[in-house]
Formats: sequence, structure tokens, C-alpha cells
Amino acid sequence: MSAGGFCKLPNGSVVVALTLPNPSPAGGTVRMIVHAVNRARALTRLRNLGLRAVYLRGNAEPPTPDEVTAVLHHPDGLIWRTAPRDDVSELWHPIRALRRQGRAAPHSSGSGARF
Repeated sequence: MSAGGFCKLPNGSVVVALTLPNPSPAGGTVRMIVHAVNRARALTRLRNLGLRAVYLRGNAEPPTPDEVTAVLHHPDGLIWRTAPRDDVSELWHPIRALRRQGRAAPHSSGSGARF
């Protein structure tokens, strides 16, 4: 079950924050922050990344001002870090870093050099 919330910005866009299970083999939970035109579009962005069962029910854990600032300054508008936030020294990561963790390490084919 995901916990999360949203906040509406003065320009009409929203920032959605969700605490979800970590999709990488490492496990645990991650806090994802998404900036989008509306809540539905923010959830669609996460679903398009393979997180199919993502729903926002209520506004129990809205994004903090620091989370809003972090996502607004990121060019992708989608960031994450591990949760709970006991370790405040961890920086925010772009979504491609989380997807990279889930991939297996490339292996060599053993065919030698290619010509």
C-alpha cells in the first residue's frame, strides 16, 4: 500500500509525493516525487515507468517544501530517494538511477574481440 499526498502550486500544476515499495532487488521503500500538470498525469508518468499499481488515496503525506523545491529544480520533474528519511544526507536521484539498479549487470558473450 502506498502512502502519499499532493500539493497544488500557484501556477496550477501539482507535485505528488508517494512512498512505494522499491522496485529494485534491494527492497525497502522509496519516496517518489513527481511534478506534473495534474494528479492524473503525475500517476500516469509513474505507471508508464512500470509501476502499474500506483494510486493516490487522500492526502496523508503531502510533499514537504524541500521535496517540492527539489523536484521543481530537476529537469525531469521526477526524483526519488529511499524512505524513511532518517538519513537526511542522502541526495535525490533521477528516476533513471532507480531503473539502472534493477537491471542485471551486462555480461560478456565470451566471443573475444569484434572486428
